[in-house]
Amino acid sequence: MTPLLDSTSRSSATRIVLVGRNRAGCWVALEERGCFGGLFVNRDQAIKYALVENGGHPESIIEVTREIELEIRTSP
Repeated sequence: MTPLLDSTSRSSATRIVLVGRNRAGCWVALEERGCFGGLFVNRDQAIKYALVENGGHPESIIEVTREIELEIRTSP
């Protein structure tokens, strides 16, 4: 995963959001560049979050079969 982007580099472009499960079985929604993400108890909530965060573009949500982990990072 690439480093987090600072708020000045955010654009209005549609964001790709990956949705899948982590190794503990929780659902994860994670913006592909790591700008935002969350942990969820079910798939529906992860998808709902992804839609809100990416501006309502279901075509930009990718459900992955590999495990994905949510990493919390701070800016340098």
